Amino acid sequence: MSLNVIDLIKGQLGPALVSQAASQFGESESGISKAIGGLLPAVVGGLANNADKPGVVDAITQASSSGILGNLLGGSSSSPVISNLLSSIFGDKVGALVNSIASFSGVSNTSAGSLLNLVTGATVGTIGKYAADNNLGASGISSLLHDQKGIVSSLLPAGLSLASFGLGAENWFGQAKETVSSVTSTAKDNIAEGVATARENVSEGAREVRERFENNNNNNQGGGSIWKWLLPLLLLIAAAYFLWKQCEKKQTTTTTTTTSDSAATSTATTDTAATTGTATPAPATAKTDEDIDLNGVMLKGYKGGMEDQMITFLKSGNYKNAADDAALKDKWYDFDHVNFKMGSATELEAGSQGQLDNLVAILKAFPDAKIKIGGYTDKTGNEANNVKLSKARAEYIKAALVKAGVGAQVLEAEGYGSKFAKVDATASDAERAADRKMAVRFAK
Repeated sequence: MSLNVIDLIKGQLGPALVSQAASQFGESESGISKAIGGLLPAVVGGLANNADKPGVVDAITQASSSGILGNLLGGSSSSPVISNLLSSIFGDKVGALVNSIASFSGVSNTSAGSLLNLVTGATVGTIGKYAADNNLGASGISSLLHDQKGIVSSLLPAGLSLASFGLGAENWFGQAKETVSSVTSTAKDNIAEGVATARENVSEGAREVRERFENNNNNNQGGGSIWKWLLPLLLLIAAAYFLWKQCEKKQTTTTTTTTSDSAATSTATTDTAATTGTATPAPATAKTDEDIDLNGVMLKGYKGGMEDQMITFLKSGNYKNAADDAALKDKWYDFDHVNFKMGSATELEAGSQGQLDNLVAILKAFPDAKIKIGGYTDKTGNEANNVKLSKARAEYIKAALVKAGVGAQVLEAEGYGSKFAKVDATASDAERAADRKMAVRFAK
C-alpha cells in the first residue's frame, strides 16, 4: 500500500499553527481549519498530477534544506519557489482555487491566498524531509507523488470537488471517465440480460400452465367453470415465482461483483488504512479533564490517565517497597497531553505545558520518588534519525523538569526511536500516533 503523505503533512498544520494563522490573518480558527482542509488535498493532487515535471521535484528537494518548515507563516508567503511552484502545477487556475476555498471556508480571498502558500510550503517541506530521511532521489519523489493520485480526491471535504477548482477529474486521474463508462455499460448489459431471462422464464411457465389446462379441459368437459378463475391465478403465481427467482439470482451476482470491485479499489487507493479500505471504527468516547487529588491539591487530568496512575502508585507504597529498579522498569506512564510539533524536539504543541507542570507537582509532593523519561517514534522514516529525535525530546523534558527545580529526581532521559512501535509503517497517521509518544516511569 502507498504512503499517504497528507497524513505526514497534517503534523505541520496542527492546532498551534491554526491559532497563530487565525490571529495573524484576522480570521476565525474554524475558518482557517476549514480552508486548510480543502487546500491540502488540492495541493497534493496538483503535485501528484505534475510529478514528472523537473521543477516540481526540484522545489521539493530544495525545500528539505531551506528551513521552510520552521517558518511557515512567514517564509511561505514570500518565497518565490512557492509562487513559481503554484504557477507550474495550477497554471491559470490559481485564482479559481483561491476563490473556491474562500467561499467554502468563509475566509477572505487574501487569507485564502496566504493559506495556499502556507499549505504548499508545508507540503513540499514535509515531502522533502521525508525524501531526505529515506534517501529518495528524483525518481523516488516522483513515484511517491504518483501514488497519491488515487487518494486525494476521496479526501476533499464535503462541499468541495475538483470541478469547483476548475480541475476536472479526468485531467487528474486519467481513466476515471473511461472506468465509469465501462461500469455503466456493464450494468446496463446485466440489467437487460436479467429482464430478458425473466421474461423468457415467465413465458415458459405460462405456456406450461396453459398446456396442462387444455389437457384437463379436454378430459373433463363440463368442468370449465372452475378454470375460468383458476387459470389466471395459476398464471399469476407462476409469473411471480419466476420473477422472484430471477431477481434473487441477479441480486446475488450483483452483490458479489460490487464487493469484489470495492476490494480491488481499496487495494489500489488506500494508504496506510489504512485509511480507506477498512471499516470505520466507532468513535471513541471523548476524554475530559477531571480533578485529580494530589494530597489535597487538585490537578487537572484524565481519570485513569498519567497523573492519576502515578499518584495512586505512590500512595500505595509500591514505590517505597520496590527492592530495586528492576521491579519498576516495566511500568511506563504515557503522557496524555505532551506532544511535540512534527520533526521538532524543542517546540511543544499547545496544551502540553500543563501536564509538565502536573508532573513537577507530583515530584515535589513525593520528593523521594525518582523517574526516567522515554521518547518514542513510529516506524516511518530513518531509524537513526528517529532515535536521535526521540532522545532529544526526552532530554528536552528532562531540562524542563530541571528548570522547574526537580532535576535531582530525573535519573535518565532516553530515546528509543521505533524500537517498541507496534503499528505498521503503512498504517494511517491516526493509527501510528499511538507509537509517537513521550512516557515516564519510576526508577531507583
